[in-house]
Amino acid sequence: MAPRTLVPDSALAGLREDLAGEVLVPDDPGYDAARTVFNGMIDRRPAVVAQCATPEDVANAVLFGREAGLPVAVRGGGHSVAGTALNDGGLVVDLRRMHAVVADPEHMTVRVGGGATMAHLDRACQPFHVAVTGGRASTTGVGGFALGGGSGWLERRFGLACDNLLSAELVTAGGRHVHADAEENPELFWALHGGGGNFGVVTSLTLRVHELPEFCFALLMFTPDAGPDAVRAYRDVFDAPAPDAAGGAVLCLTAPPEDFVPPELVGTPVYVVLTTYAGPEEELREVVAPLLALGPAATVVTEIPYADFQCMLDDPPGQRNYWSAEYLAAFPDEAVERFCARAADMPVPTGTQHLVFPMGGRVADGPSAYPLPWRTAPWAVHPFGVWEDPADDERAIRWVRDVRADMRSWAIGAVYLNFIGSEGADRVAAGLGAENARRLAGVKAAYDPENVFRFNHNIVPAA
Repeated sequence: MAPRTLVPDSALAGLREDLAGEVLVPDDPGYDAARTVFNGMIDRRPAVVAQCATPEDVANAVLFGREAGLPVAVRGGGHSVAGTALNDGGLVVDLRRMHAVVADPEHMTVRVGGGATMAHLDRACQPFHVAVTGGRASTTGVGGFALGGGSGWLERRFGLACDNLLSAELVTAGGRHVHADAEENPELFWALHGGGGNFGVVTSLTLRVHELPEFCFALLMFTPDAGPDAVRAYRDVFDAPAPDAAGGAVLCLTAPPEDFVPPELVGTPVYVVLTTYAGPEEELREVVAPLLALGPAATVVTEIPYADFQCMLDDPPGQRNYWSAEYLAAFPDEAVERFCARAADMPVPTGTQHLVFPMGGRVADGPSAYPLPWRTAPWAVHPFGVWEDPADDERAIRWVRDVRADMRSWAIGAVYLNFIGSEGADRVAAGLGAENARRLAGVKAAYDPENVFRFNHNIVPAA
């Protein structure tokens, strides 16, 4: 157990008086629930959790932490695989009470509270048949997702989430409230398109939304012997290229006990070829025709509300997680063979997934000025280790790293930082691009010169 940082009762009383939300310390009921995040490997004990309800709460909490000499972490969705929402013996600024989402279909925008999850965002937009690119799980926090770039099922059609960022409200390390958009604080606004939570606590975002009257998907399941042919066919569909409305992934996983899964496949390794489509089902069927011709072991092709689809791949919280990724300049047959060989080598069958995503479309065509050098890659491989027993930690982590090593011949070096954990400063710099990293360090120096917000993929302030 980490040493407990003692905070004077008088200081805590002052913080409780200043906050409309709640303040929790280790002896309080609800403290253990407040320090639980998605990744069950993370077990940290902050000295204080400030559950903020307003931007003023956030400012008061940040100033309290600095005056008390506490390291400051910020929690939105708590979905980071590295557990960056928590620290040991410090302050956590918990935004989850600030989850309001207001869609404005007249102006095609949505205003999102800093603690909102994808479920909050998608459900608010669904009645108006509008959407913006969201994460691939409904439990992901919108703030960290969008500020880190924002890659999701709709990205080929609507661009990355940060491409649709119109403005942000944030609280700086000095407790100052700042607005950023293309006209006001434009350098900070640029930095928020991939630079993550380095520059302040973002209390709300305004995003552009797009019409989405129809959404559908095709889920085709293949046995391991048919998997390599299915992966090659899927690659060829998107390299053709596929329409921008199409997205998806190939997932290698253990077949779940669902109605559409043949009983003999439940609990066995399978390939799931998933194609999403921002449009009508008949167009989707044209796109996946080469895959249907392969005779999958199970087939689902259907329309579905996008918000419902977003919940389909949710993993339960509390399992042990380790993820990484490589973005590829190409996905040739040799890379497919290595991908499939490593799928057969997945060490823990319970929740581990082995994914390859098609990129391109509006991702590649999006704004080139933002610090997202990976956006031009046509493919991404994302080993997603999920397991239950701590005894499996070493082999599960090694498997994820082996997948990265397998793909190195085609990797561009740059990587979407939201897909990785703590892999070192060099990996962060590669994820941002060298020139971008230097520019971001200048923005960091202007807004957080003492590196108060450092529990993230950290950008060190320029000297």
